[in-house]
Amino acid sequence: MSAPLYNRDILALAVANADYPPLPEARHHISARAPLCGSAIILDLDADESGRVTKVGLHVEACALGQASAALVARHAPGRALGDIRAARDAIAATLLLAATAPAVTEVAARTPTDTLLFEGAVLLGVATLFVLIFRRLGLGAVLGYLIAGALVGPHGLGLVGGGESKLQIAEIGIAFLLFLVGLELHPRRLWQLRRAIFGLGLAQVVVTGLILTALIFVTLGFSPAAALALGLPLALSSTAQVLPSLKSSGRINSPFGEKAFSILLFQDLAIVPMITIIAALSRAPADPSAPPGTLLALYTLLAIAGLVLAGRFVVNPLLRLVARYGERELFVVVGLLVVLASSALMHSLHVSTALGAFVAGVMLADSPYRHEIEADVEPFRLILLGLFFLAVGMVLDVNVILADPLRVLLLAAGLVAVKVVVLTLLVRAFGKSWKTALGLALLLSQGGEFGFLLFTQAADALLIAPEAASLFSAVVTLSMVSTPFLMLFARNLEFSPDRDGDELEGPDDAPRGSALVIGYGRFGQIVAQMLHAVDCSVTLIDKKPSQIELSGRFDTKVYFGDGLRLDLLRRAGAEEARVIIYCIDDATVDAEVLRPIVEAFPQAKILTRVFDRRQLMAIEGAGTGGAVREVFESSIALGLMALEKLDVDPRQMEDVEAALRQLDATRLAAQMDEGDLAAGKDHRFKPGGGRESASVLEKLRQRRQEAKAAARDEEAMQAADPESA
Repeated sequence: MSAPLYNRDILALAVANADYPPLPEARHHISARAPLCGSAIILDLDADESGRVTKVGLHVEACALGQASAALVARHAPGRALGDIRAARDAIAATLLLAATAPAVTEVAARTPTDTLLFEGAVLLGVATLFVLIFRRLGLGAVLGYLIAGALVGPHGLGLVGGGESKLQIAEIGIAFLLFLVGLELHPRRLWQLRRAIFGLGLAQVVVTGLILTALIFVTLGFSPAAALALGLPLALSSTAQVLPSLKSSGRINSPFGEKAFSILLFQDLAIVPMITIIAALSRAPADPSAPPGTLLALYTLLAIAGLVLAGRFVVNPLLRLVARYGERELFVVVGLLVVLASSALMHSLHVSTALGAFVAGVMLADSPYRHEIEADVEPFRLILLGLFFLAVGMVLDVNVILADPLRVLLLAAGLVAVKVVVLTLLVRAFGKSWKTALGLALLLSQGGEFGFLLFTQAADALLIAPEAASLFSAVVTLSMVSTPFLMLFARNLEFSPDRDGDELEGPDDAPRGSALVIGYGRFGQIVAQMLHAVDCSVTLIDKKPSQIELSGRFDTKVYFGDGLRLDLLRRAGAEEARVIIYCIDDATVDAEVLRPIVEAFPQAKILTRVFDRRQLMAIEGAGTGGAVREVFESSIALGLMALEKLDVDPRQMEDVEAALRQLDATRLAAQMDEGDLAAGKDHRFKPGGGRESASVLEKLRQRRQEAKAAARDEEAMQAADPESA
C-alpha cells in the first residue's frame, strides 16, 4: 500500500506558515502558481545590499503540500541569495503541478507540449504583428510594439503566454546575430575613414554619459556603486533600431550629420561586449564551480579569439568558396548560421559571453568577398530572434512596479533624456560642430537603447540589482523610446530637416564620390569600373562567379560575392545611398519585371544596364531605368569602320556611313519599341542592293556635308577678297 500524500511531517510544516505573516512593504515578491488547481504562494522578501535575504513573509492559498513547501523555503531563506529563492519557487511550482495532476490526468494529457508551443507561438506572433503595425503607423518603431505586445500577453498581463525567462534565454541568440552583423560592418577601410568620430566622439559619449548617469543614480536613488554602474552604463546607449531607419528615410545617412550619428551608434554597439564583461566581473551571484579561474579564463578567451580568426581565414572562407562554386543559396544560409552558433557555443563553453564569440566571427569575415551574401542570408534570422527577444523582455517586465509609482517612472525617463541631451550637446560642440548640429545629434540619440533590456536582465541575474529595479529601468528606457519621434519633430522645427541643414549638407557637386555599385565584374564591368576609378569614384564591385572573384583578387581588386539582382543584398551593399547602380552582367533573361522592383526600391539611384541585344532592350522597356547599352553595338561599329579603312574608303564617307547607321538604328529601335514587334522599321537599315530609307538618309548626310564644304569655300573666298575683314 502506498504512503499517504499528506503525512504528519507535512501537516506540521503546513501549520508553520503562521510564523511568517505577509510583508506588504517588502522590496521583493516572488510568486508561484499552479495553473490547474489555482494554488498560489507569494514570498515577501527583504534583502541587504549584497542581495541576501534578511526577512521573509508568506501569503499562501494552496493545499497542505504547497503550504509545507512554502514554510520550508521560508525557514531556510534568510541569508540566501534571491536567485536561490527563485530556484526554490520553481521547485514549488513543479510540486504543485504534480499534486494537481493526480486527479486530473486526462486534463493534462489534453494539452501536450506541442499544443502549448503552437498556441503560444500563434498568440505571440499574432499580437506582435498587430502591435508592430500599429506602432509603425504611429512612427514609434517596431521595438516598442514588441515590448507592449509581450507585456500584454505575458504573465503580468493577460497571462496568455508563460515562461518569459526561458523564452528570453532562447531569444538572446538574436543578440548574438546582431553583434555578428555589427562585426561584419567593421571593414578596416570604413573604420579608418570614421576613426575620429567612432573612437573619439563615440568613446567620449559612452564613457562620459555612462559615468555621469552612474553618479546621479548613486547619489539620488541610493543604489550601491556596483549597482549604479550596472544601471548607468546601459542607460548611456541609444536605440539603433529607432535612429538608423530615421536617418535613412530622411536621406541624411551619408551626410556629415548622419555619419556622426552612425559613428556614435557603432561604438555603442561595440561597447556592449565590454559592458557585459563589466557586469560579469561585478557579479555577486555564486561562482559557477565548473568555471575556470579568472586568469585561466582570460587566457582561454584570448586563445578562443585567435582560434576564431584562424578558423575564419583557413576554414570558413575556403568553405564559402566551395559553397559558391555549387551555387546553392541554402548552403550559404546553413554556413552563416553555423558560423554564428559555433562561435557562440565555443565562448559559452568557456563561460564567456556568447555575444563576444559572434562579434569576433563577424569581424573575421568583414573583409571576405562573401560578406554581403552572408549578411543578406543571416538578416532574417536576426530580425525574428530580436523580435522574440523584445517580446520576452516585455513578458518579464513587471507592470505592477510601474503602476505602483507611475510619476516616478515618468520623472526618471524625463531625467534620462535631459541628461543625455545636455551631455551629448556639449561633447559634439567640443568636437568642433555648431550648436545646431550638436543639439540635433543630442535629440536624435537621447533615448535609451534596446540593449539596456539585455544588460538590466544580466545585472539582475548577477544579483547587482533586484528584479524590480530591472523592471523599473526597463520601463524608463521604454518611455524614453516613446519620446524619440516627438523629439525628432522638435528637431526639425529647429531647422534640422535635411533640406535646411545647410551648414552640414554639401551640394550634389561637392558630395564625396563613392556611391557607385557595379554588378558583374567581367570583361564589360572591368572597363566601366576603370572609367569610374579614373575620376576617383570608389566603387563597390559585386559578382556571383567565385572564379572571377579569385582572379580579381590576384590583381588587388576587391570584388564581393553575391547576386546583385537581390534587393536584400543590394541594401547590405549600400544601394540605398548609391547614386548609380550599373548592371554589367551577361544575362539575357533580365527584363522589366526583374529591374522594376530595384528601380522602385532605390529611387535616388540611376539604374544603368548592359543588354544583350535589341530584344532585351525591348524587354526592359518600362522598367524606369536610367539608360541601357547593347554590349556589342559600339564594338561592331568600331570593327566596321576598321574594315572600311582597310578597303581604302574615303574618311569623309566613313563618317557619313557611321552617322547614317546610328540614325537608322535609332529610328528602327524606336519603332520596334512603340509597336512591340521586332519586324517593325525593317526598312530603316542598310541591306544588299540598298534601300529607300537608308539611301535617303545617306544622301541627306552627303548633301549636308557638301553644303557645309561649299559654305566653308565661300567664307575663305570672302576673306581672301577683303583681307581687312579677316
